[in-house]
Amino acid sequence: QVQLVESGGGLVQAGDSLKLSCAASGRTITNQALAWFRQASGKEREFVAAISRRGFNTYADSVKGRFTISRDSAKNTVYLQMNSLKPEDTAVYCCAVTPTYYTPIDYRRQNQYTDWGQGTQVTVSS
Repeated sequence: QVQLVESGGGLVQAGDSLKLSCAASGRTITNQALAWFRQASGKEREFVAAISRRGFNTYADSVKGRFTISRDSAKNTVYLQMNSLKPEDTAVYCCAVTPTYYTPIDYRRQNQYTDWGQGTQVTVSS
């Protein structure tokens, strides 16, 4: 089992940037797909971005062009660079990982991921 710990959240103003980190421990995440999801207060958790084992990225339409997902295999960490933040980006952001060597049927589906972090709060003021 892999443990995921997110960091980097905070309170920012609209238009600002933040970079979230998701550090993995327990095993390497080199051969797994990873994703970021978010859940705003009173809403269901939604997909934000994913990166495949080979480094291909997928984004929700709402963040495309503003957010960038990346991974550093040496640090066993995945990142989410968030630019041009909007108040509607306010949510708890959590990362998730698939089983080793598993290719998701749909990277946007939460049930493709087996291990999840606790999340980090991002609040964007207008």
